[in-house]
Amino acid sequence: MNLGLENKPVLVMASSGGLGRGVATEFAREGARVMLFARSEEKLKATAQAIGEETGNAPLYMVGDITSADDVCGAVERTVSEFGGLWALFNNTGGPPAGPFTQFSDDDWQRAFELTMLGYVRAIRAALPHLKKNENGGRIVNNTSASTKQAIDGLLLSNVFRSGLVGFGKTLARELGSEKILVNTVGPGRIDTERVAQLDQIWAEQKGITYTDQRHQAEASIPLGAYGQLGDFARIVVFLCSEANAYLTGQNLLIDGGMVGAY
Repeated sequence: MNLGLENKPVLVMASSGGLGRGVATEFAREGARVMLFARSEEKLKATAQAIGEETGNAPLYMVGDITSADDVCGAVERTVSEFGGLWALFNNTGGPPAGPFTQFSDDDWQRAFELTMLGYVRAIRAALPHLKKNENGGRIVNNTSASTKQAIDGLLLSNVFRSGLVGFGKTLARELGSEKILVNTVGPGRIDTERVAQLDQIWAEQKGITYTDQRHQAEASIPLGAYGQLGDFARIVVFLCSEANAYLTGQNLLIDGGMVGAY
């Protein structure tokens, strides 16, 4: 299948590692022109080099913080300046701290909102004028979590704001459909990343078991019997952002190996 991404300009947020890096790698493999965005220049430089060596298509990068309006707008403008436009935006960020309701102050709630929701809002606001200039519209994919279908114990802040992004994406899809801008939400389950490993370590300590036992328990709860790999997640995102996807919008897709029983 030809995804139609050759030379398409795309911006991948939080892409120096984890899910963002996986998505950026798949975009590069498909010939897209990729802009990375994250806080660490050292990690971004290493990631861009590694992706270039793996795919023969090295991304550019911009250093910034998704909680900074100036940095987010600057990432969009840099992408447009370097590549002559913008075809797709993959909104992504690290998760807020784990913990129960009684642990969090107003400041904690505000920081979680700015990290997991307002940064996405700002990126889309900045991207829209450029997406609207494309003859065939554009693509937006918002990364959330499998918790949008089934809350995850101990991840209160993430559960709240990730779920809000589902309504945000559905509404945007309806508002932007006439302009051929497709908006979808993806919810990763247990994809084998550093963030998931950190959570497994926290849960193992809470249960009084080893990290290995915690992981085995988690894998046993997944019908496919294993954690997903970066490529399993990234290839779906890249399809959603491609010209091959011409009619799927407003959806909340879980990429979880069948782990979540809710529908």
